[in-house]
Amino acid sequence: MKKTLLILITLFISSVSFSQKSYTISGTIKSATNGEELIGATIYNEEAAIGTSANVYGFYSLTLPEGTYQIRYRYIGFEDLIKTVTLNENQQINVELAETANEIGEVQVTGERNDANVKKVEMSIAKMDAKQIKKIPALLGEADVIKSVQLLPGVSSVGEGSTGFNVRGGGIDQNLVILDEAPVFNSSHLLGFFSVFNPDAVKSVTLIKGGIPAEYGGRLSSILDVRMNEGNSKEFEGSGGVGLIFSRFSLQGPIKKDKASFLIAGRRSYIDVLAKPFLNDDLKDSRFYFYDLTAKVNWQLNDKNRLYLSGFFGRDVFGSGFFFDWGNATSTLRWNHIFNDKLFMNLSAYYSNYDYKLGVADQDNAEDDFQWNSNIVNYSAKPDFTYYLNNKNTLKFGGQSIYYVFKPADATFLSAGEGGNLSLPEKYAIENGIYIQNEQKIGSRLTLQYGIRLSHFAQLGQGEARFYRDTTPGVRRPLDRIEEYGSNEVISSYINPEPRFSVNYSLDEVSSIKGSYNRMAQYLHLISNTVASTPVDIWLPTNNNIKPQLVDQVAIGYFRNLKKNTYETSAEIFYKDFQNQIDYIDNASIFFNEDLDADLLSGDGRAYGLEIYLKKVKGKYQGFISYTLSRSERKVNGLNRNDWYATRFDKTHILNIVNSYDLNKKWSFSGNFVFSTGTPTTFPTSRYQIQDAIIPHNSGESRNNYRIPAYHRLDFSATLNLNPEGKKKWDSELVFSLYNVYARKNPFSIFFQQNGDNPAITEAVRFSVIGSVVPGISYNFNF
Repeated sequence: MKKTLLILITLFISSVSFSQKSYTISGTIKSATNGEELIGATIYNEEAAIGTSANVYGFYSLTLPEGTYQIRYRYIGFEDLIKTVTLNENQQINVELAETANEIGEVQVTGERNDANVKKVEMSIAKMDAKQIKKIPALLGEADVIKSVQLLPGVSSVGEGSTGFNVRGGGIDQNLVILDEAPVFNSSHLLGFFSVFNPDAVKSVTLIKGGIPAEYGGRLSSILDVRMNEGNSKEFEGSGGVGLIFSRFSLQGPIKKDKASFLIAGRRSYIDVLAKPFLNDDLKDSRFYFYDLTAKVNWQLNDKNRLYLSGFFGRDVFGSGFFFDWGNATSTLRWNHIFNDKLFMNLSAYYSNYDYKLGVADQDNAEDDFQWNSNIVNYSAKPDFTYYLNNKNTLKFGGQSIYYVFKPADATFLSAGEGGNLSLPEKYAIENGIYIQNEQKIGSRLTLQYGIRLSHFAQLGQGEARFYRDTTPGVRRPLDRIEEYGSNEVISSYINPEPRFSVNYSLDEVSSIKGSYNRMAQYLHLISNTVASTPVDIWLPTNNNIKPQLVDQVAIGYFRNLKKNTYETSAEIFYKDFQNQIDYIDNASIFFNEDLDADLLSGDGRAYGLEIYLKKVKGKYQGFISYTLSRSERKVNGLNRNDWYATRFDKTHILNIVNSYDLNKKWSFSGNFVFSTGTPTTFPTSRYQIQDAIIPHNSGESRNNYRIPAYHRLDFSATLNLNPEGKKKWDSELVFSLYNVYARKNPFSIFFQQNGDNPAITEAVRFSVIGSVVPGISYNFNF
């Protein structure tokens, strides 16, 4: 630890240089069309060969020696702006860039500089915007953020109808999914078929798989940073769509022109409304729908201060003689403050609540009833500072504090008039972190990013803590003692240093080699023993029995652009070493178990692989090919004869091909092909027969000893622009789609049953969530 700090301090001190008198240009870069900040816009002076880029709030700072310069402001998809600046004092220059005409053959899908993937120090990162997401074919023609992310290298899921996604051999709980900085604990609607993010409200999506900057913490495998549109500060505009499953509508506009704006976007499914006339008496009260509402306002108080307030509210509701619903609620308040031309601050405070409800209410019999509620609530404050030390060094530092309230189960039942309570006590915890990081340019070829995050987690009272004795691995641990703790009294605590390091060495103008190392600590655990994660899985904090999860990841990659940055290519290899990974004893009891900790096992994990990415970003034809060769394994004493075994989400090969072609201003076409190795599963290796009963048996006590068949699927979509010349104020389009074109019955799982005619015969049954082609049509509009 001391050596790490010494190295960081030495690098930072060596970065400070003294030169002739210099001055700083700073300001914000926005779109002249709607006032949105242009994330990653570049500011460059060719004579001095010095440049920088705008941060996620559109702020930039560039320091140059005294003199007169031509400053070029650039953002892909917008007209370049060149300003002549005479520097004899610090200046604040806010600029607005005009959009370029959207000519066929010159479409761009990212706002960053053409060679950003080669020149920037960041690696293992993918960025998408709403335009790119909407080009990708999806189920029933509905653009989807999470489904688009799953096509990127290193990303997978266990199958259709599963929530979340897996990144580089990590579990779905090891991804930090944030919407305007607030965590979203369940990112899926309709049990995984759609995501909770309304594409009409999304500004940008960034997935970070490795080389994770020090400002992020709390998860092991990835950061999915979803940022909402700020709202058009120039004029009112609306957009929406009508599909087979749901409809959506969004409206944005100025509250005070160029000063304040708002955005509101909503969606609701209507399968229940369409099906209601066809339901019989027993099902007439059935409910099955989802909805979400996204809202945001921002106010430019003055040149140095800006406030943002955003919120998300979404829910899924199912029920027919029972009720089952779940949902997320988040709200974020942010304050941007510019202290001076070099120091920028963003202060965020957020609230996040994920909850679910499950129950059975017999309306004909008031003596039978069951109700179960559970949730996880977060409150957080997070200051982040960026200090532009000079043109070769950008310093970031800050911290975060999160207070957690966990409600594992608030459950009651009534049977034949006799009641009972299955509730478990609430749990409390606090997580704190501080960080510092510097990005340093050394010469014209070498860029470093180095920093450290120090995290602290404490399990708090009020309540009892249960302690268990050690026993034979794989067997439930016996209870040793119970201790009572007062309100906010520390039951257990952990501190973890998390160093981060990335390097970029430019081989020439079009290629570079990058490397990274990061250590991450995670203090939350998703408790689930099902094939795929479900909305009723339980989130628990690290405590006196469960240690924090840790991972060390190293990655190295080669990046190269071809044909004047028309093609982007990369190849990365990675290795991840996991510690304190959660698994379960056989026949573990997950729900309503006050001794759940006694059923949990802790072990090690490893994941390693190769990711290849080829992307075409210019022209009528665009798209990408991603291929991943990887393994994800666990080793837990007491399981699989204490040997390594594949995780449930391990996929050796994953190939994704995504294409889009703009035929003309009226028609465009898209297509996907997806292939992946089948996921591991545990099958019995023998059986016992007692009279007519067949009892399966795993004689080797092996875990995940077989794989289900491979998954592959082909999708097509065609888009008809109903206003190709742009002469009408009302733009609209029809999207026609075919999902699973050749009707592949991809197995989600395989189970065994006895033959109905001959019980001595055991049959393997393949369960497919979607087994036929799914046509779709949707109508989208904006004005």
